[in-house]
Amino acid sequence: MLRHGAAPLADLAVFGLQRRFPKLSAAPRQGRHPALALLQRALGAALVMLLPLLFANPVGSALSLLLFLSFVGFRLVAALVTPPAPAPALQAAPRDWPIYTVVVALYREASSVAPLLRAIEALDYPREQLDVILVVEPDDTETLAAIARLAPRPHLLTLVAPGSGPRTKPKALNCALPFVRGTYVAVFDAEDRPDPGQLRAALGAFADGGPAVACVQASLCIDNLSHSWLSRLFTAEYAGQFDAVLPGMSRFALPLPLGGSSNHFRTAVLREVGGWDPFNVTEDADLGFRLARFGYRAISFDSVTYEEAPLRFGAWLRQRSRWMKGWMQTWGVHMRDPRTLWREAGWRGMLTLNFVVGGAILTALLHPLLLTDFGYALVRLYHGETLASVIGPMTLVYALTIAASYGGSAAVALIGLSRRGRAWQGWWLLLMPGYWLCLSIAAWRALGQFVLMPHHWEKTEHGLARREAVVTAGKGASSAKLMAVRALTDSA
Repeated sequence: MLRHGAAPLADLAVFGLQRRFPKLSAAPRQGRHPALALLQRALGAALVMLLPLLFANPVGSALSLLLFLSFVGFRLVAALVTPPAPAPALQAAPRDWPIYTVVVALYREASSVAPLLRAIEALDYPREQLDVILVVEPDDTETLAAIARLAPRPHLLTLVAPGSGPRTKPKALNCALPFVRGTYVAVFDAEDRPDPGQLRAALGAFADGGPAVACVQASLCIDNLSHSWLSRLFTAEYAGQFDAVLPGMSRFALPLPLGGSSNHFRTAVLREVGGWDPFNVTEDADLGFRLARFGYRAISFDSVTYEEAPLRFGAWLRQRSRWMKGWMQTWGVHMRDPRTLWREAGWRGMLTLNFVVGGAILTALLHPLLLTDFGYALVRLYHGETLASVIGPMTLVYALTIAASYGGSAAVALIGLSRRGRAWQGWWLLLMPGYWLCLSIAAWRALGQFVLMPHHWEKTEHGLARREAVVTAGKGASSAKLMAVRALTDSA
């Protein structure tokens, strides 16, 4: 297939979704001049630049504040819901377990290849039923050489992604999809260390959820031993998202904005809905909503994958800008026809897309505007104006909204940290105002990139943080024991 079908396979990876479901793809529309598409994006960004005008009248201010409170309140309500009970353990004998495929897209990850393979091969799953596919970019000779240095593995296939089309992770994943042999397929990142029992736990979640559940999302947890203040808040944010918000959304049967790693799919359904969108730089969130539009559900399940948080502001900014740019793409694609979205995904899909995805973007964009108004009032006080003349009703409301946003975000993160057994790290949440400011910088940077280079993928740096050693597991290793070892190492 690779030798004789490289060209059609590459074409399928890049344009397959666009041809089958053009209204669900973020690809440039066929026949439209690139300059016209650029102008359309620029006009959309110009409308966003007019956001300050919202604060010029009470109605606009009220709508903006309602958006802030709805976004924070939605996440807080989801976080407060009791997580679903773990799915029953898989009862079938190992010889009856299905073939399970693990796909990893790699780019400039030569140093991560050996630890990644050790973590995958520590999965408590029969080796003869495990199918591993690594997808590497054509110019990444160092990663290809690192794979070649490994001992031969009959269950490992290495693919080279085509050079055509956008250089994105979803395109690389699409390259692997025709070669997936498993009934189920899991996606991991280069730095991931999944719990050894994760594949079995995913099968239990699929069996418990029934055929309507097409995807199950594991929890992502940061295991850095070296930290910056930014990585500590990133850790708290991840805990809130994956250990509090997503489980709560699962209880409400809402579409999940999936994480980019440790999501497990029914392979047949993944092919049915068109795979990943190679032109969307947060293909995971987009795919969560596309599954809902096809009548399928995604749920979180009780397993964990350990990841590395960015240490440097530059690395964090590039990653977060890409995420926010992709959320802009996702919102734009699925809101092209709101009536069709409502008909296919229902009120749950409409609510989640606008409150979770749209809310995350707009609150980050509006946040500095609220701060500016409040800061202007403080400057006027400093120059001798009276408190009564400066602190009007709207300024007070802005201040309360900002405080509620910081407090709500910190509360969600603290709930997640508590469920992860790390509540003692919660005092770092006092720096939440600074983190919100960083989010705003990333959002405005993402808006500029959305106009000028919407499909550009900014690579996240890995291997910079000091992490605990990879814990390997033999047959029947206890997840609880592994968690205990990680907790002891983290405390140390």
